[in-house]
Amino acid sequence: MLDVVVPVYNEETDLPGCVRALHAHLREHLPYSFTVTVVDNASTDATLATARALAAELDSPGAGVAVVHLDRKGRGGALRAAWSTSSAQVVAYMDVDLSTDLAALLPLVAPLVSGHSDVAIGTRLHRASRVVRGPKREVVSRCYNTLLRSTLRVRFSDAQCGFKAVRKEVADALLPLVVDDGWFFDTELLVLAERAGLRIHEVPVDWVDDPDSRVDIVSTAAADLRGLARLASSLARRELPLADVRAALVTRPSPTTPTGLLSQVLRFAVVGVACTIAYALLYLLLREPLGPQAANLSALLLTAVANTAANRAFTFGVSGRSGAARHQAQGLVVFGICWALTAGSLALLHAVSPEPSRLVEVVALTAANLAGTVLRFLLLRVWVFRRQRVPSADWRS
Repeated sequence: MLDVVVPVYNEETDLPGCVRALHAHLREHLPYSFTVTVVDNASTDATLATARALAAELDSPGAGVAVVHLDRKGRGGALRAAWSTSSAQVVAYMDVDLSTDLAALLPLVAPLVSGHSDVAIGTRLHRASRVVRGPKREVVSRCYNTLLRSTLRVRFSDAQCGFKAVRKEVADALLPLVVDDGWFFDTELLVLAERAGLRIHEVPVDWVDDPDSRVDIVSTAAADLRGLARLASSLARRELPLADVRAALVTRPSPTTPTGLLSQVLRFAVVGVACTIAYALLYLLLREPLGPQAANLSALLLTAVANTAANRAFTFGVSGRSGAARHQAQGLVVFGICWALTAGSLALLHAVSPEPSRLVEVVALTAANLAGTVLRFLLLRVWVFRRQRVPSADWRS
């Protein structure tokens, strides 16, 4: 389910403590299978041998440690290599110094596993975050993120926090468009994701800066500024196929949305019960001012719109705005069929009993509405939200 990547360069001393702590935390607190992938970026010390020893030590079913060796340095290159070849449904990364409190890891990946979001990032700039770092890094970080917001009008708050996760299919779509293989990799990925209309979830984190960090702030800032200028130019010239990325991703079911009939029936039933209760309450509220037929039509119309939207996201796992109008239009056709069923039952009731009590009316309409619910599920499943063909891996060509 989850692959947590830890990029390293000459970290033979800190690596064992990091991997053991991360592995233990994941085993204890994460309800998913996982892999910790250590990516060695051309280390010149014993980092690679240390990583392989840890992989042998901590190997276990559903909770393993993998090692990838690269001949070039660069955090972005490490993430590209590991994420591209991962078989997990969600890919993540964190820094080897464990600056981020691991308690934030489950809140980071849970929205991706559920299909609620496409990308998740830790943020040190939220008011709920607790951050311990020097004034120089604090000023540089805030200035950089302010520059991003003012030039590219991004909405995410912290581009460079070393604590991020992405749904694998999102990573597969965006990685070919990301040029940078260094520190600007994070920013570029996030900007492209946001411009493609994908959902970015932010998690406030507790962060304690590593005083022994080897990151050269000046050279990193200069590289980031060059990357920012390049990316802004590419976006201004509309060189990137972000519309294709959006079209390929927003209508896909989430990785964990059940596609079997039983799973969809159970989810549909939850939505149906809620909408049926809402329908009955609305009918009682509107019965006196509108009369029985108009009250039935109004209550059914209002709950039909809510029912289509809820089933779209919850039952059939369709996200994003693409196709939403068409789905609602088809949902209204289904509504028309269900309305005819309930209207017919109401007319039949009044033909049999000219003055039925309100309770009898509600019972009759509720029974008809439940029958209509069964019909609605069948039509939604085989017509409105029939499963879309997932584009093949070469959809970008």
